[in-house]
Amino acid sequence: MRRDINDSADAATLSLASELRVLIGKLKRRLREQANVGDLTPSQIAVLRHLDREGPMTVTALARAEGVRSQSMGATVATLEAAGFVGGSPHPTDGRQTILSLTAAFQEKLAAGRAVHDDWLFRAIRTTLAPNEQQDLARAIALLRRLADC
Repeated sequence: MRRDINDSADAATLSLASELRVLIGKLKRRLREQANVGDLTPSQIAVLRHLDREGPMTVTALARAEGVRSQSMGATVATLEAAGFVGGSPHPTDGRQTILSLTAAFQEKLAAGRAVHDDWLFRAIRTTLAPNEQQDLARAIALLRRLADC
């Protein structure tokens, strides 16, 4: 929701916010182009990212985190298990549940994908930005981190 723009500083800040949103989207798309996600659906990718960020959890917890029904999440997880990306182990206190986690093979694939992203960014920074611009980028990253953490 946009608020009333009271002065030119507010207008400039609103423009900056809009440009930042567009640029982050473009950078995400460029990084996605470097990745090989194969035939994974967006919901499968979301589950894998969630398990990577949050660690092992049950189908029910995953469903809640992703805002879907447990039955739908069960189908998504079954496909990921069949692909060898996700594995399950018995819940330590509730034998009716299974704790899901990323397999070692998928974690290696994930690390390789991150290395591809890092390599692309390294080459893009190195070939596109002068040393003083690289220092500016380092300062900008610190500012972006503050924005992300607020």
